[in-house]
Amino acid sequence: MISVKEALETVLNSIQNFGVEEIPFIKSVGRVLKEDILADRDFPPFNRVSMDGICIDFNAFNNGQRDFNVEGIQAAGSEQMTLKNNENCIEVMTGAVLPNNANTVIRYEDVTLKNGIATININKINDCQNVHAKGKDGKAGDVLISKNKIISAAEIGVFATVGKSVVKVAKQPKVMIVSTGDELVGVDEIPLEHQIRRSNVFTLVSLLERLHIPSETVHITDDKPILKSKIKSFLKEFDVLLFSGAVSKGKYDFLPEVFEELGVEKLFHKVAQRPGKPFFYGKTDECNIFGFPGNPISTFVNCLAYFYPWYYKSIGVEIEEETAILAENVLFKPNLEFFLQVELKSKFGHLVAFPIKGNGSGDLASLVNADAFIQLPNDKNEFKSGEVFKIIRYR
Repeated sequence: MISVKEALETVLNSIQNFGVEEIPFIKSVGRVLKEDILADRDFPPFNRVSMDGICIDFNAFNNGQRDFNVEGIQAAGSEQMTLKNNENCIEVMTGAVLPNNANTVIRYEDVTLKNGIATININKINDCQNVHAKGKDGKAGDVLISKNKIISAAEIGVFATVGKSVVKVAKQPKVMIVSTGDELVGVDEIPLEHQIRRSNVFTLVSLLERLHIPSETVHITDDKPILKSKIKSFLKEFDVLLFSGAVSKGKYDFLPEVFEELGVEKLFHKVAQRPGKPFFYGKTDECNIFGFPGNPISTFVNCLAYFYPWYYKSIGVEIEEETAILAENVLFKPNLEFFLQVELKSKFGHLVAFPIKGNGSGDLASLVNADAFIQLPNDKNEFKSGEVFKIIRYR
């Protein structure tokens, strides 16, 4: 049995490169960018009007002029006009190119328009006000978005602006999620008294969907030859196998011996933690295998604590560690790292973690009342209110 730190280091030293693919930019939200996005021209590409109003030569105002004859209207999307007389003005719309010979925009709210004359009703304006200068946000060739960034709606707008209709993103791993056990039946079935419905597999599907990773699922009964046959083909077909159950010490927990017989390199089996101690991790040349214990919370926390960091490192994304203040004293005597369910609240500008009482690693419903796990180290058994520890969010 190894420590949580050793287990995580082992997992992170076995990352995979899934490659790169090109996809339509509008479908890329949540994916990881694998190219630098450059400005194809200055940003903005012209001196841009940022308020509806009139534009003038500031010198005329500065010399005491307040009434300006209107020469015309510069609409957004229209070719650039030229102010013919610096004692006149042109009406301008937000987003329009600033007319030649003009340098300052006064909003309509500060102007009276009557009989073709614009009268400025304020006594102070600034030179070049309400003008978004050409190239202020970036020059042609500048890097606007660096690679290895998780794409959001903000990046989508930039892609569109620079004409990137197709973008390069990290290819997602091909994942199979496997549940085992004769006690499990389908969601739409009525279980017998000795049976339960499958749930862990769908929890894992949803946890992967948060990462925009598609997955396939299969359920295999506790029959060693069938397990071995199916897993043999999965090892060749998929980049990652996620298992829920059959990795402990029960007489029908066949997975560890099946893995060994199929040539899977065992990197560890059992981690000094609660919940999720009977965690198996191994690999072949082409596939990584995460064998999570069958109890729901064990599966849940191990996916967050190990698969998530492994995936992020594999695709080149750095995730900052988050911490919270423990709200109550906690006593935990076993010499194990403790992933305690907590509800998170903001108190006086600090993130505070309130422990949630559950009924062990099989209490799936208790996850609904929590937001995260707080990770309590195994170097002591008393944890005081006010101490700060790492958290793993799932909300």
